[in-house]
Amino acid sequence: MKRIIHIASQPGELVLDSFLGSGTTAAVAHKMGRRWIGIEMGEHARTYCQPRLAKVIDGEQGGVSKTLGWQGGGGFRFYQHGPKVFDDQGRINPEIKFEHLAAHIWFAETGTARSTRAMKSPLLGVHNGTAYYLLYNGILGDKTLAGGNMLTMKVLAGLPEHDGPMVIYGEGTNMTNDRLRSLGITFKKTPNDIRAR
Repeated sequence: MKRIIHIASQPGELVLDSFLGSGTTAAVAHKMGRRWIGIEMGEHARTYCQPRLAKVIDGEQGGVSKTLGWQGGGGFRFYQHGPKVFDDQGRINPEIKFEHLAAHIWFAETGTARSTRAMKSPLLGVHNGTAYYLLYNGILGDKTLAGGNMLTMKVLAGLPEHDGPMVIYGEGTNMTNDRLRSLGITFKKTPNDIRAR
């Protein structure tokens, strides 16, 4: 593996292993100063690959470590693919939780990650001066089918305030486009305006 990575890449370049398996390619790439992405399905990724690569960071001395003078260092991020946002008919998956849909919308809008463990609030956050909100799944406390998912003046008054442009996702609104514009709101309808990035 060392020879292949040496021939095919330079330090700092990216090595992709789309079938991570035991993590050998990622381990060797890391020790050789390459950045890497490893993809694996199932619990094996968490129970085997993640701990093995953590040992590489800690300086384990297996494989090519002695040849390369590996002493440890660096780091990696472990991401888990979330639940499907849409069902086969293009509707929002009824099993998806607020946190997962919020993380999807935040990433689609900002290109940055939002933890699914972030505070559960209709205000997802502020990015480059724009506040992003999601009215979904009873986040405002009203568990009726459309309750709290419709943008009205009453709902707007109950949202965390932001002095600047706002993007609000919801099932619908009773406000006119002129009214939304005057309030600095871009309204996006779920699921139609939710996009994959």
